[in-house]
Amino acid sequence: QVQLVESGGGLVQAGGSLRLSCAASGGTISRYVMGWFRQAPGKEREFVASISWNNDNLYYRNSVKGRFTISRDNARNAVFLDMHSLKAEDTAIYYCAVAGSSAELRRDPAYWGQGTQVTVSS
Repeated sequence: QVQLVESGGGLVQAGGSLRLSCAASGGTISRYVMGWFRQAPGKEREFVASISWNNDNLYYRNSVKGRFTISRDNARNAVFLDMHSLKAEDTAIYYCAVAGSSAELRRDPAYWGQGTQVTVSS
């Protein structure tokens, strides 16, 4: 069973940057679609970004396009989310997820991490 552990969250001022990491163990992620989701207080969890196993297909929610970049390192069994020009509305718990396809990732990922808190002060 794949286990996912996120790290890199924290408190940052608006306009700042953070890099989130997600390390996988218990199995290889090289053939999975990887993604990031987030959940703000009082709101539903929402999709942020995803990346295919071979980096050919990258998707982002509109509000983070041009500011966030998803990447992966299959040799290290890891996926990353570089976040720049952070805004107060980016404040949320960020979760890493794994699925067999992009559609499955959006619908019902096979595995979730425990989340890492990102707080952007304005």
